[in-house]
Amino acid sequence: SSSSGDEALRDKRARILSRGLPKQKPIEGVKQVVVVASGKGGVGKSTTADILTIPSLVLIQTKEVGLLDADIYGPSIPKMMNLKGNPELTPKNLMRPLKNYGIACMSMGFLIEETAPVVWRGLMVMSAVEKLLRQVDWGQLDYLVIDMPPGTGDVQLSVSQNIPISGAVIVSTPQDVALLDAHKGAEMFRKVHVPVLGLVQNMSVFQCPKCKHETHIFGADGVRDLAKTLGLDILGDVPLHVNIRETCDSGQPVVISQPQSDA
Repeated sequence: SSSSGDEALRDKRARILSRGLPKQKPIEGVKQVVVVASGKGGVGKSTTADILTIPSLVLIQTKEVGLLDADIYGPSIPKMMNLKGNPELTPKNLMRPLKNYGIACMSMGFLIEETAPVVWRGLMVMSAVEKLLRQVDWGQLDYLVIDMPPGTGDVQLSVSQNIPISGAVIVSTPQDVALLDAHKGAEMFRKVHVPVLGLVQNMSVFQCPKCKHETHIFGADGVRDLAKTLGLDILGDVPLHVNIRETCDSGQPVVISQPQSDA
């Protein structure tokens, strides 16, 4: 009958709700996890994650830092960190991260051909993320920076609910369209009880290399206005500069290849 069917449905819902959220389990050997996220793709999130990890080593040389590329569909950390090859396996069948500039890195890009597309459904993506989190021998890390995929989907939710995260950094350009999604990203982390450390404004200003005239191509101070709305800090203001783009594309981040430059 209809009433018995409704009762069975209520019982099923009650059982599901009683399970609660997944129990958070730390990543073995990792003290602190920081995620770098964005609501929209193409705003420089991976570049920010890339240049965020290296100063951590340069400025605090006693710290061990790792970088996890959780963008399964579009991994870019291998190119930006100038790393190629397949991870070796430990006797415990764990993957060893590849290293460059003193940073341990793991990415889906190490496990597939460079030009091969990842044509997977959600469950396969979640399985891959779980392997990147749990089946890697990180050694002993003070900080693991996770480069998240854009958006507020399954990967973001799963990572946030399954491991303890010390904080999230939200990256956005000052453009109104990007700010809408950045706002959603910040609210998502708040809903899953992940502290938002602050915002990074990327591609904030372009300076003509010839006449030095400055142009706000994507708008001015949009991320600063969003930070005020959310009650958050601005952690950095990164210009739209050819040196930053060229050095990341060549796998020689500007903080290593041109440490004295304005960029």
